[in-house]
This record gives sequence, structure tokens and C-alpha cells, in this order.
Amino acid sequence: MAEFFDFMRTSFLHVSPILLAGVIALAIIIERARALCIVYPLKNAPEFFDRLSEFVTAGRSAEALTLCDRYHQKPSARVIKQGLLRAHQPEELIEHGLHIAVSEASQMVQRRTSFLATIANVATLLGLLGTIAGLIHSFQAVGHADPQQKSALLAAGISQAMNATMLGLGVAIPCMIAFSFLINRTNRLISEIDQSAVRTMDMLQQRYYLAETETLRKQSRPAERGAA
Repeated sequence: MAEFFDFMRTSFLHVSPILLAGVIALAIIIERARALCIVYPLKNAPEFFDRLSEFVTAGRSAEALTLCDRYHQKPSARVIKQGLLRAHQPEELIEHGLHIAVSEASQMVQRRTSFLATIANVATLLGLLGTIAGLIHSFQAVGHADPQQKSALLAAGISQAMNATMLGLGVAIPCMIAFSFLINRTNRLISEIDQSAVRTMDMLQQRYYLAETETLRKQSRPAERGAA
């Protein structure tokens, strides 16, 4: 461990880019993990959709929009709200609005996560670069050293060069693990968003169907009375 910290001190020029990449990756992991695991998921989704369906079916659009506003940080609620705001428009325009809302919500969910894969690759390459630079420096030092000191200098130089690879992999491996976990959460959220759009369209279609049925019933009652 002491040798590793000595390497960090003596090879700061090669170490600093890897450490910077690690700090950036850590910030992204913390922010995305909080967003994808706490902020974005819609908790108690069945209860939310039951209340929303009740409001939409009863024609209480203002209350349905208010319910969505309570969950304004949730991408699914934003998509549903955009569908409800277009409820008075033709079905084709409602679908277009939902597609736009789903695309915007998906971009919000996916942003910055892909940077982790890039950082992992860059950290690995920076580690290899540090290794190669360390080996070159080591061989140059050995070439000008006394024969009795060559083996010791070569061993120390190779050890120092390998530390660069280890540091690069030490940043890259956690990044790839976090990337896989966050991508899985992202895919689940995107599926939740798509399902919300479909359920919104279904609720609006049911509302229109019930309204048309009620209109036909009201029109049929005067006709029945006249026939009687």
C-alpha cells in the first residue's frame, strides 16, 4: 500500500486524469442512482392509476391534472398530463402528443448514464498510457544506471508502471458495474413510461365511449316517449 501511495505522489501527472475521471464518474453514479431509484419511479402506481381513472371517467379533468402535478418529478406523470391536456383534441393528435412526451421523458431518464461507459474506457486507456510511459522512463533510467542497480531500478519501474494499469482498472470496473445497474433501471423506467402512455390513451378512449353511450341514451328517451 505504501508503494501505491508513493506511486500516486511521484506519478501525479499520469494519475491526475484517472482520478479526475473517477470523480466525474462518482458524481454521475450518485446523481443517476438517486434519480433512477428514488426520484423518477412512480410509487404506488396501481393506486395512482385507479384515482386517475376515476377522475378521467367522471370527466373531472382539473382534479386529474392536479393529481399529476403532485408527481411533477415523475416522468410517467408528465406523460399522462400531456395526454390529459390534449383530451379535447382528436385521437390522432392525442397520440402525437403522447409520443412527444414519451420521447422527452425517455431522454430525461437516459441522460448522462452512457457517460459511465465512456469514462470506463478512457480510464482503462489512461492506465495503459501511464504504464507505457512508466516503462519507457524505467528503461531509460536502467540504461544509464550502474550494472548492480539495474535490476532494482527495473523492478521498481515495472512495479510503478503496473500501478497505473491497476488504478485505471480500479476506476473502470466500478464504472461498468454501475453502468449495467443504471441501464437496467433506465429500461424499467422507460417501460413504465410507455405503459403510462398506453393507459392514458385507454382511459381517454373509455371516457369518450361512455360519453357517447350516455348521449345515445338521452337521445333515445324522447323517441321512446313519443312512440308511447
